[in-house]
Amino acid sequence: MLLFLISCFSVILVSKSFFRPFGTWKRDMRMQAIPWFSGEVSRFLISWSARSKAARGFLHFLTSSLKKNGNGKAENVMVEGLEGEEYTLLDLPDLALECILERLSPFQLCSMAAVCRSLSERCSSDHLWEKHMKQKWGRLVGNAAYQQWQCYIASRNRAKLQESKRGKGLLGYFSIFSDKMWNRSRENEIVTEQRNSLPVDSVKAWYLAIETGKFRFPAQVYNRENGQVGFMLSCYDAELSYDSSTDTFIARYSAPGRRPTIEDNIEWNRIRAPAVDVPAHVLHVSDCLHDLKPGDHIEVQWRRNRDFPYGWWYGVVGHLESCTGQESHCQCHLNDSVVLEFKQYAPSSRWRQTIVNRRDHREVGNGADGFYGGIRKLCNENEISTWKSLWPTSTLE
Repeated sequence: MLLFLISCFSVILVSKSFFRPFGTWKRDMRMQAIPWFSGEVSRFLISWSARSKAARGFLHFLTSSLKKNGNGKAENVMVEGLEGEEYTLLDLPDLALECILERLSPFQLCSMAAVCRSLSERCSSDHLWEKHMKQKWGRLVGNAAYQQWQCYIASRNRAKLQESKRGKGLLGYFSIFSDKMWNRSRENEIVTEQRNSLPVDSVKAWYLAIETGKFRFPAQVYNRENGQVGFMLSCYDAELSYDSSTDTFIARYSAPGRRPTIEDNIEWNRIRAPAVDVPAHVLHVSDCLHDLKPGDHIEVQWRRNRDFPYGWWYGVVGHLESCTGQESHCQCHLNDSVVLEFKQYAPSSRWRQTIVNRRDHREVGNGADGFYGGIRKLCNENEISTWKSLWPTSTLE
């Protein structure tokens, strides 16, 4: 335990001998990362000291040592181990090092990964990045985004393979021959570098591809095209890319025979992962029709014509015309007809409601009123409250 404390102490205080030199371009990155890392070690020790007498004694020794230092700079204080050895970051026990790495932000992990090969491997571990992936992107990326990421990786690999084939020729064969003449130490160094390179299918690579906007992922956008009247209380499929400079998104909406419609500066609260794993042109199989009753919150697929993709529109289940609307006498849930009501529209609007068959519901509609597709019953209060927060300020016609 004492050895662990001394190791942590050396991490906080020693900077000149923190690592062996690893190149000028990495030294600057290392100096940026050390204050973050030292702060995490400090917080880790302070948290632990509340439960450990040994740790409290060690921190008292730490304070005394700093007070004795004339210029008060912690980096000039050198601490040695029990046998007089100096300890570095990589001398920490694995558990202690992992605890500290788990407290670093994505940017800090990337900075630490540039310090040395050993830290590069540790800081690129999937289990560290899965937490960051879930925290930042988990609400937006679903199965469709993951599948598209796999296709993205495959296309990149094919492109690299084609480039390597084009690069071969007389010069390429000469390069292969010269490679065989290298000594064994150089070959081992190359193999080591390849093993330490970041796999393209790692969680870190996926996180950074989204963060930098290089990867466009499928998601859905509420009130597309900046809340245009024709799309109020709807949610449409789009390909999104993130703009880190504005912390907003750029959406590309597909349309048959037309150039994609592009919308930028989309805030986080207008985006969600696809509600169901069904492409935008495919009818969703409704599995809730027998349970629907007046007052239920729903989403309904709708499209202008059969050439266009579906969007999801918010509505509620209404009462039949023959029903008085009194809950104690309502029999609407026993009828084969289900009223879908869209209360954002005026009662006189043709978009106010439509009726579907509970027993045999398929796409219904016409060229004038559009086509209604599958139905989702909303049971999640967060989904319902999101729709209500987007309610238009005035009734639509």
